[in-house]
Amino acid sequence: MAYRIPVLPFDLDLETKAIMKKTVSARGALAEMKGAALSIPNESILINTLSLQEAKDHE
Repeated sequence: MAYRIPVLPFDLDLETKAIMKKTVSARGALAEMKGAALSIPNESILINTLSLQEAKDHE
């Protein structure tokens, strides 16, 4: 059976209290990661390392 892309917009409310609370914590984590990445002289090293780690984990 072929995958069917759902019609947008979804028929569910994505602005629930629980989801909004999660977006606040996710935003904070992203800001922290951005700050850490800016302290690295070459940010591409971080990105390349993440893809190598992911490839290693899937072996």
